[in-house]
Amino acid sequence: MKYFQKEIRLRAHPRGFHLITSEILNAIPEIKEISIGQLQVFIKHTSASLTINENADSTVRQDFESHINKMVPENQPYYKHTLEGSDDMPAHIKASLMGSSVQIPITDGKLNLGIWQGVYLCEHRNIASGRHLVITAYGK
Repeated sequence: MKYFQKEIRLRAHPRGFHLITSEILNAIPEIKEISIGQLQVFIKHTSASLTINENADSTVRQDFESHINKMVPENQPYYKHTLEGSDDMPAHIKASLMGSSVQIPITDGKLNLGIWQGVYLCEHRNIASGRHLVITAYGK
């Protein structure tokens, strides 16, 4: 069994949903050494998240942002955690809804994603610094 792990820092992204599949692949070329295995990507933050979805039409990412903002609006009177800005508590809720990691099969040295799938960074803050990811590939 082979194991590879790297921690990377993504550049700062504006609020929204951003394809980061190529950044992940560039960071861990060792997946080419794995014929069958898994890639796990974990984000080390509580106000951003990861998911897998449409990689071709950017309007999908725009619709994700519009919809999640309606699901989890800012400035709700029942929010107690408000010292870090009106976008912070909603960002925590959104991150929990979307999730902090994704797992993707590796087959013959490549990610075994569907043809229209990509990994999204879901940035839920208006202003955020670069996000840290832990990328782990393992298999034989």
